[in-house]
Amino acid sequence: MAGKTQKAQFDVKEQLQAVENQFETLQILNEEGEVVNEAAMPELTDEQLQELMTRMVYTRILDQRSISLNRQGRLGFYAPTAGQEASQLASQFALEKEDFILPGYRDVPQLIWHGLPLSQAFLFSRGHFKGNQIPEGVNVISPQIIIGAQIIQAAGVALGMKKRGAKSVAITYTGDGGASQGDFYEGINFAGAYKAPAIFVVQNNRFAISTPVEKQSAAKTIAQKAVAAGIPGIQVDGMDPLAVYKAVSDARERAINGEGPTLIETLTYRYGPHTMAGDDPTRYRTSDLDNEWEKKDPLVRFRKFLEGKNLWNEDKENEVIERAKEDIKNAIKEADAEPKQKVTDLMENMYEEMPHHLKEQYEIYKEKESK
Repeated sequence: MAGKTQKAQFDVKEQLQAVENQFETLQILNEEGEVVNEAAMPELTDEQLQELMTRMVYTRILDQRSISLNRQGRLGFYAPTAGQEASQLASQFALEKEDFILPGYRDVPQLIWHGLPLSQAFLFSRGHFKGNQIPEGVNVISPQIIIGAQIIQAAGVALGMKKRGAKSVAITYTGDGGASQGDFYEGINFAGAYKAPAIFVVQNNRFAISTPVEKQSAAKTIAQKAVAAGIPGIQVDGMDPLAVYKAVSDARERAINGEGPTLIETLTYRYGPHTMAGDDPTRYRTSDLDNEWEKKDPLVRFRKFLEGKNLWNEDKENEVIERAKEDIKNAIKEADAEPKQKVTDLMENMYEEMPHHLKEQYEIYKEKESK
């Protein structure tokens, strides 16, 4: 009897090992910008490769400027993005305009490149209601602050697309910590059961605020969590823009062909703090780990690749940097010109029909604001 128990335990371990071994990391460019997986190379024109690099450089400058604006008190909530450009922008680059993005709070760059005006992104950071008034034809929702809540919403949006017969997908993003939320499991399970055209991207930047990924889950990968939902899962080098683009492009193709959702884990790293609200990454990250991931910088890697193809140079990069600085300067001026949000604005936008007990308070504030 004891022998049978030991054999059963051994079989379970074998099964787990077999599952984990399925999830090798997809990589196309190594840290030196060299192609190491020619078979997986996506079909992108020279112009598309240059455009993707342009967006990555632009967004790195946007991140630097946003941090400075936050420190000046000109922006409110801000979650730095440096280091995650390949994961964020190459995934969005694989989308079409009709696709729908449901972001987490670090995913503002994807919204901007999907059509959200930069000035509105700044207003969102300030908590202004107009920052959440998405323009017609821009298929995004405001960044979700509740960890993982967007996963279930994405499943619902994707199911709606399927019921309408639309050839589009819903893509959503969370971090490694978000994959520990109940909403995550419910969302991928629901989408899998109904073959909804959804793409679930978990950006594994190794730390959920200060909690290392190893303490989030005993699973070797986040990608393998797709197995329980009966959907494909893939782990990708999230510092490699070509690998990220390939994974999302393939997932989108499967989705619009009626094959259901995909879970994509991107292995990436945020160079800055979790947010600008007092987080100190030196308390939980070592300088050795930071240095290790800085060598994998997606901009450096992609720059080397493009320079090797004579598609990029210092002059091109400087042009992008100057354009980004000018755009940011104009956008913050536009945000500054917006009238400050009033208490009555908040109350009016919170309720379709204001509760009786707030109507009296509303009139008091309205009278104060008119003086």
